[in-house]
Amino acid sequence: MAVKKRLEPFRAKWREEDVRHLLKRIMFGAKPGDVAYWQEMSLRKALNELLSDQPAPAPPINNYNDDKFTDDEILPGETWVTSINYDGMNNSRRKNSFKAWWLGLMLNQNRNLREKMVLFWHNHFATETNTIDHALMCYRHNALLRQHALGNFKDLVKAVTKDPAMLKYLNGTANNKKAPDENYGRELQELFTVGKGSGSHYTEADVKAAAKVLTGFRNDTTTYVSIFDPGRHDSSDKTFSEFYQNTIIKGRRGPEGEQELDDLLNMIFAQDEVARFVCRKLYRFFVYHQIDEATETNIIAPLADLFRASNYELKPVMRELLGSQHFFEAANRGAIIKSPVDFTVGLCREFGIAFPDSASAADQYALWLSVQVQTAGMQQNIGDPPNVAGWPAYYQEPMFDKLWINSDTLPKRNVFSDGMINGSIGRNGKKLIIDVIAYTRTLPNPADPLALINDAVQRLYMIELSDPDKQYIKSSILLSGLQDTIADHYWTQAWNNLTARPDDTVNKNNVTRKLKSLYKYLMNLPQYQLA
Repeated sequence: MAVKKRLEPFRAKWREEDVRHLLKRIMFGAKPGDVAYWQEMSLRKALNELLSDQPAPAPPINNYNDDKFTDDEILPGETWVTSINYDGMNNSRRKNSFKAWWLGLMLNQNRNLREKMVLFWHNHFATETNTIDHALMCYRHNALLRQHALGNFKDLVKAVTKDPAMLKYLNGTANNKKAPDENYGRELQELFTVGKGSGSHYTEADVKAAAKVLTGFRNDTTTYVSIFDPGRHDSSDKTFSEFYQNTIIKGRRGPEGEQELDDLLNMIFAQDEVARFVCRKLYRFFVYHQIDEATETNIIAPLADLFRASNYELKPVMRELLGSQHFFEAANRGAIIKSPVDFTVGLCREFGIAFPDSASAADQYALWLSVQVQTAGMQQNIGDPPNVAGWPAYYQEPMFDKLWINSDTLPKRNVFSDGMINGSIGRNGKKLIIDVIAYTRTLPNPADPLALINDAVQRLYMIELSDPDKQYIKSSILLSGLQDTIADHYWTQAWNNLTARPDDTVNKNNVTRKLKSLYKYLMNLPQYQLA
């Protein structure tokens, strides 16, 4: 089909703040090195690289032997995803290993959109590790999302439908011709494809018919892969409503019964609402939560047309959206409250916090898991969203992302950022800590206190801070109440002395203390919560 209307492309000069806006939305934080890297090329070339295919990452490993348990099958440092032997002791440890590994992938993401898309699809096809309760199936589900993250959406839906973790999570394994279970048939339509918008009119009878189509899938309890069992499949004809043009899916017998899944997906994906529903979710995740009539007409509708014309390939849609003038409009910058994952992982990446390398895998995984646990405390527990609809901040009107901040989570965000300043998270003598001097040295003019604050604010915030606020921060936070040009000279001399005589412990401690106060204060301000 021909696309009637395209989004206006971004044609302005590609500036540092434009790069930072893009990276804060599509990666976890905007690392200074990444900003400089992308600024060297055009937006078109940057998007080509950001949307490029990536090899699969190395799987999670045994990091979990301790004084109460030793995995006799999997040696330390070797991957456990090759094992099909599970019990209560190894399963719980492997689930923690899985979550730590995933957080580590976010921390060490390549210059690519894939990891953010994995989180997007995890929220879209939400499953809970605690319910699935099987580390291998959770890992394979996550790997499936990563494999299809920027591929074809229809292929992804088919793969998720037959995925062992999803079959268990939404009762697909209990769905058979004698007792059809409607759980997945309902969510396939309500949450995964056509949604509940004004253009979606599927019926309760459609849910029941879809459930019958999907009978026959179950999990092999030895290998934990899904199989189609013709003896469990309802081979009768299934009739759908007017919304689906009164389609009749002809019942099939024997192994051919599995092909009814293709018939079902072909029928669903023939509805225009599929593209609109997914494009709205992409928009809310990457641009802004509010979709008014103008946005629906001028942004969502053209994107949905392109999505359908591209046979549900994701890359053309993401390239169109992220390369548009609309994406870079001032009103969309700093307009989203950071999710807890964006807050914690982005902080670690932007400040270049060092984690142990693979030679200390046990410590590395333990500290990755520590960050994951802190993030979960802020109400985003990767692997365990609250329910099948995902996190309310991505869909709950009218609050949306404002739900991330409350009387419980804001103090925890401040405790986390303060802890990264003070090095309060550690293991075996290895601390997660911001090297405030090293970070400050990457700024253009750290010897000038006002320039230092200006540059730090520009790098850490997506909205401007007023000049009086900067003056207050300079005199009251960085310079501990010192005033006027004498105060500026005091800081310049202290910084220059640090550069000339780095072994001067007294001066180094003094500079370090003042910089810690500065960055702690900046990260506790509301502006730091925005992306």
